[in-house]
Amino acid sequence: QVQLVESGGGLVQAGGSLRLSCVASGRTFSRYAMGWFRQAPGKEREFVAAISVNGAVTDYADSVKGRFTISRDNAKNTVYLQMNTLKPEDTAVYYCAVAATVTSNRSRYGYWGQGTQVTVSS
Repeated sequence: QVQLVESGGGLVQAGGSLRLSCVASGRTFSRYAMGWFRQAPGKEREFVAAISVNGAVTDYADSVKGRFTISRDNAKNTVYLQMNTLKPEDTAVYYCAVAATVTSNRSRYGYWGQGTQVTVSS
């Protein structure tokens, strides 16, 4: 069992930055790839970014490439999502999740956090 808790969301103006954190419980964090997804009102949950067990491999949705950076600290059981140059269309609830490998396929992710709200004003 893995429990995930996201934090760092909030209200920011367009062009601003936020850093999301996701802390995982348990001693098996370093065995899993981690991903970030987001869900805007009335839309399906979509892939944002993913990172491999050792951080060597990352993947991003085209919509966030060059603006968002995913990273992890296995000693702290934490994965981060640095979000720069935020746009109103980035407004969503952001979730972290666990997978066996780096993938954008939502169905491959098992445990999910409760989400953190990010709102970008224009």
